[in-house]
Amino acid sequence: MSEGDVFHEKQRLELCAIHALNNVLQERVFTKETADDICKRLAPQCVVNPHRSVLGTGNYDVNVIMAALQSRELASVWWDKRRSVESLCVSKVQGFILNVPSRVSLGIVSLPLRRRHWLAVRQVDGQYYNLDSKLKSPLCIGGEAELRSFLSEQLSQDVAEMLLVVQREVEEDGSWLNSDSPKK
Repeated sequence: MSEGDVFHEKQRLELCAIHALNNVLQERVFTKETADDICKRLAPQCVVNPHRSVLGTGNYDVNVIMAALQSRELASVWWDKRRSVESLCVSKVQGFILNVPSRVSLGIVSLPLRRRHWLAVRQVDGQYYNLDSKLKSPLCIGGEAELRSFLSEQLSQDVAEMLLVVQREVEEDGSWLNSDSPKK
């Protein structure tokens, strides 16, 4: 499969959480409107919703991502960075959503600020792809060994975090973790 055949939404406003969800699902399922509806369900009494930007431009938090995945009969597992990615049973993981530091820019000018950014990684036809919405096109990572290197590199940043996107039964039985790995 060529990178042109991989579904890849590009960055718009502060909608990286929506783009990461759609990219990991490989179809356009979620919109700003559906994410805003999730925010309202998560905090129905709040005038200023704590799960998104007060400006209405997105910047959704992890609770929105987790609720969105649940609406698709999927689950998310927060990855404990103290574990080695070698302990992952990647065949049980549908995709990865990472939260990483990202530079802020105005046009072509890069500012000395860092914000948080959601990005997706997923296997398509035997190859793993970085589906970061800030990329011009999907970036082929390679096979499982290259995926583990990529994830290790991303998670080596102090503030980077990772969610595993799995089927509910995989979350429940813990099979996303290799059986020879100690459970924490």
